[in-house]
Amino acid sequence: MDSVKGQLTLRGLLIGCVGCIIITAASVYTALKMGALPWPIVFAAIISLFFLKAISRGRASLNEANVTHTVMSAGAMVAGGLAFTIPGIWMLGFADATSIFEMLLVALAGVVLGLVCTVLLRRHFIEDAELEYPIGEAAAQTLIAGDAGGKTGWKLFGSMGLAGAYTALRDWFGAIPAMLLGNVSIPGVMFGIYNSPMLLAVGFLVGTGAVTVWFAGALLGNFGIIVGGSAAGLWDVASGQGIVSSLGMGVMMGAGLGVIFKNILPKAIRMLRDTKGSVSLRAVDDDAPAEGGSKLRRLRVSAGIAACAVAAVALVICFGLGLGPLPSLIVVLLAWVATAMSAQSVGQTGIDPMEIFGLIVLLAVAAVSDLPQVQLFFVAGIVAVACGLAGDVMNDFHAGHVLGTSPKAQWIGQAVGAVLGAFVAVAVMAVLLGAYGPEAFGPTASFVSAQASVVATMVSGIPSVPAFAIGLAGGFLLYLVGFPAMMLGLGIYLPFYMSLTAFLGAMAKVVYDAVCKRRRAKLAPEERASREKEQNETGLVVSSGLLGGESIIGVLVAFAAVATGLGA
Repeated sequence: MDSVKGQLTLRGLLIGCVGCIIITAASVYTALKMGALPWPIVFAAIISLFFLKAISRGRASLNEANVTHTVMSAGAMVAGGLAFTIPGIWMLGFADATSIFEMLLVALAGVVLGLVCTVLLRRHFIEDAELEYPIGEAAAQTLIAGDAGGKTGWKLFGSMGLAGAYTALRDWFGAIPAMLLGNVSIPGVMFGIYNSPMLLAVGFLVGTGAVTVWFAGALLGNFGIIVGGSAAGLWDVASGQGIVSSLGMGVMMGAGLGVIFKNILPKAIRMLRDTKGSVSLRAVDDDAPAEGGSKLRRLRVSAGIAACAVAAVALVICFGLGLGPLPSLIVVLLAWVATAMSAQSVGQTGIDPMEIFGLIVLLAVAAVSDLPQVQLFFVAGIVAVACGLAGDVMNDFHAGHVLGTSPKAQWIGQAVGAVLGAFVAVAVMAVLLGAYGPEAFGPTASFVSAQASVVATMVSGIPSVPAFAIGLAGGFLLYLVGFPAMMLGLGIYLPFYMSLTAFLGAMAKVVYDAVCKRRRAKLAPEERASREKEQNETGLVVSSGLLGGESIIGVLVAFAAVATGLGA
C-alpha cells in the first residue's frame, strides 16, 4: 500500500484531472474534425513529468508521473469511442431522438466494461504473453529518458497559444480565411488547403509514410475515380462520389477485419486457454499474498465486485437505453471478446480499430433483434468506448510494468480519468451539436466524422454495394500483406482538402528532420544522440501544442455559440 500512496498522489490526481479535461475536449474535436485520433499517451507523459517536477521542485518520481499521465490520457479514447459512433445518429436525422443522458449512459457503460475486462486480462497480455505495446513502451522510455525542464513548457504553451490565437482569428473574428485555394473549381472534388494548424500537426505526428499512403488514397478517389471516371463517361460525378465513399468505407472496414484475422484470431484459442489459469485481479493488487486463504478470499471479493459491476451495466443497457434483455446480454458478452481483441491488436500493432469492433457487435445484435437504428448506435458506442479504453489501459499497464509502477495505482487513476472523460466528452459533443446543428456532421460537412459516417452508412444503406465489397476485400488483403490499408481507405473517404493539408504537414516533418539531421552532423558524435532526442521531443511537443491549441479554441467557440443562443 505504501507504493500505491507514493505513486497515486493528490497533486498527481489534480494535475491528471486538469489534463484529462483538456485532452478529452481536444480529442472529441479532433476526432470529429479530422476523422482521426493520435494516441495522446506520450504527450501526456511529457506534460505530467514537467508539471510534477515544477510543483515538487524536481522530487517527483517516474512512477508518480506514470500514474498521473494514466489519469490524463484516459478520457481521450473514451472520447474516440463516442465520436467514432454516436454522430451517425445525427447524420441520419435522429438528433432529437436521443438525449445527453443516453449518451452519458453509453459512455459510462463502455467505461465500466472496459475497466473490468482489462483488469481481468492484464496479467495474460502484460506478464505472460509479454506483447510489445509500442505506444506504452514509448511512454515508458519517454519518462525514463526525459527530464522535462522549462524549455518543454515554453515550447508546449507557446505553440498552443499561437495555434489558439490563429484559430480565434479564423473562426471567432473571421480575419483569416478557412480555406486557401478554395476558389479552384473541380467538379466533385473539395479542393483547397485547410488553413488549420491542427491538421498540419496531425500530418506531422502520424508520419511521412502513412500520410503518403493517405494522400495516395485521396488522389485515387478524387482524381482517379470521380474526375477520371466521369471524364471517361463511366459514370456521372454524383455516382462517382457514391462509389468513392463506399470504396473508402470498405477499405477501412476490411483493414479492421484484417487486424482481427491476422493479429488476433490465430492466438485467440491459446489466449483463452492460458487465461483460464492466469486471469485474476492480481492485476490491480500486487500486494495480495502469493498463496493461501487470504489470496483466495481477496480474489473472491474482487471477482464479486467485478460481477456486480458487469451486472449493473447490463441492467443499465437493458432498461436505461431500452435495448432489451437479449441484446444487452450479447453486448456484455461480446464486449469481453472485443476488448480482448483490442488489447491484443494494440499490443502487437499499436492500432485500435474500436469503431470496427463496435460495428461488428452492432451487426450481431441487428441479426437477432429488431432494434431501432438509434439503439444500434448505442450498441456500437458502448463497445467502441470499452475497446478504446482497453487500448489505453493496456498501454498504460505496459508502461507501468517497465517502470515498476503499481498496477493498482494505475487502475484507480485510469478509472478516475475515464469517468471524468466520459462526462467531458458527452458535454463537448452536446455543445458542438447545439452550436452547429446535426447538418454540420458528415463526410462533406464541417465535422467529417469519418468513422461515425461509416457506421451510419452500414445502418442505413451503402451507396454502392459493389464498390464497398471491392474495398472490403482489397483492404483485408492489403492489410494481410503489411500495407497500411486503413490510411489508404481514410484518404479515399475524406474530403480532398483534408488529405492535402495533412500531406503538407507530413512534408513539413520531412523538412524538419532534414534540417535537424544537418545540424546534428556538425556536432561531436557523443552529442548527437542527446540532440536527436531533444529535437524529436521538440517536434512532438510543438505539434501537439498546435493540435491542442486549435482544438481547445474550437470547443470554446462552440461553447460561446451555445451561450449566445441561450442568451438570445
